[in-house]
Amino acid sequence: MGSKRQLVWFRTDLRCEDNTALHHAAQRGPVIGVICWTPKQWREHGHGDNKLDFWRRGIQALANQLGHLNIPLRIIASENFDALPDRILELAETLECEALHFNDEYGLNERHRDRQVSEVFHQRGLGVHRYTDQIAFTPGELLTGDGRYYSVFTPFYKSWLKNIGADQLQQFDAPKAQTALNDVVSDDLPELEASHKVISREDWPAGEDAAQDRLARFLQKRAHQYDSGRDFPAMKATSGLSAWLALGMISWRQCINAAAARNGGHLGDGDSNLTSWISEIIWREFYQHVLVGFPRVNRHEPFQEHTKALAWRNSDEDFERWCKGNTGYPLVDAAMRQLTTTGWMHNRLRMVTAMFLSKHLLIDWRRGEAFFLQHLVDGELGANNGGWQWAASTGTDAAPYFRIFNPTTQSRRFDPEGMFIAEFVPELANVDAKKRHAPDAVTCKQTGYPVPMVDHRVARQRALDAFKALS
Repeated sequence: MGSKRQLVWFRTDLRCEDNTALHHAAQRGPVIGVICWTPKQWREHGHGDNKLDFWRRGIQALANQLGHLNIPLRIIASENFDALPDRILELAETLECEALHFNDEYGLNERHRDRQVSEVFHQRGLGVHRYTDQIAFTPGELLTGDGRYYSVFTPFYKSWLKNIGADQLQQFDAPKAQTALNDVVSDDLPELEASHKVISREDWPAGEDAAQDRLARFLQKRAHQYDSGRDFPAMKATSGLSAWLALGMISWRQCINAAAARNGGHLGDGDSNLTSWISEIIWREFYQHVLVGFPRVNRHEPFQEHTKALAWRNSDEDFERWCKGNTGYPLVDAAMRQLTTTGWMHNRLRMVTAMFLSKHLLIDWRRGEAFFLQHLVDGELGANNGGWQWAASTGTDAAPYFRIFNPTTQSRRFDPEGMFIAEFVPELANVDAKKRHAPDAVTCKQTGYPVPMVDHRVARQRALDAFKALS
């Protein structure tokens, strides 16, 4: 290890284990960490208090881990990204750091920010070392036969499996404790102002230790029924790791390597439970490539450009009923209430609720996308935008416009005993399980539960007509 100091900029990679930038920086010299605390900017990007609370606690957990390694963590508090190039440069020069290290991010604003930071460092003759860490392949490495970014997941997935190798899957241990830097003191992290979070520390413990514990428990127990149970919200068969992955408290490599170790080293074949889960992690990477390859989705424009002309309904009243879980469709309402009371929603239900808003109510998917991001503890631009555009039939790999989930059928299929409905729609908890999926008018009157706000067949035809009008 050299003697010149290295500045490591932590972003959505809040961990010491298997952190590519931290690993390489520590090999070059003593490390100082920096976090840019920009909650106003993140709120402008749509993130809500659940995500920001988890983010803040993740930074605190990282600071504790770095403390064990004698790595101080400095905090740059700023309202937005614009001030960061000069502020980070000033910190690097004040602390006499030779170079800046960071793992790349792929949102349009983040890439612009990172280019500006790199430019001011190069102008001062300081080094900048950037790493591909959040995903396996740098965007542009996996392309179609005619040199285009993939717009459909399955061929991207096959290419990913074909090209993945030891280099991408290599994990890095956390660096060993360094000699203390007595002239550099860690900063305190500012409090989060005016938080309206609903998540709890008990349900959402932040940090890499909590993430590793959740991964281990998933692989030991729930993974064995993942393929058969992941679509059933009452079963709790998913890993629940999305929030930790979104902020890099655990890496995709740690997840995939741990799963492969239980599958004879295989990623794409073998135990279908494990391969299905691995494919879901690769979906996350696919959406990061989409952000780079098709910049318009960063600006909340439809991927399928012809759908710009779709005649969305502008009904604030209907939108509010959807937001509050008062649509009269029990599974939709249970899912929306899960979101607003817990800060999380089961993945199958994200599809059901998104399709209900964009197809049954024919309300612009962007309103729902923003509402989700405001409430989700695991909210992330690529996956959230990709999921919403899939459901609305405007995006990459989109559901055909004529695919419109019947929420009652979905309820009977994926919550057959109505257990999930009973948990989040207490009005129906004492109703016979089989009647919870579509309570009749008498039951609605007795329980105070609303009748359906729209008829499925009528709404389906309205959506079909709107999409046919585009051609």
